[in-house]
Amino acid sequence: MLSLYVALMNLIHRDEEGQGLAEYALILALIAIVAIIALIFLGSQVSKILSTVGSSV
Repeated sequence: MLSLYVALMNLIHRDEEGQGLAEYALILALIAIVAIIALIFLGSQVSKILSTVGSSV
């Protein structure tokens, strides 16, 4: 009976680790999507600023 309980606890513990990894992957994907969208919309403004800084140096 005790070995069955230990086996179930090990299975649940492994399942939680996998779930945490999936959550981190989703958060990372969301951050990447936001960064790409920000780069698309702000890319021309950043380019102008870098050109101004480059020409003044």
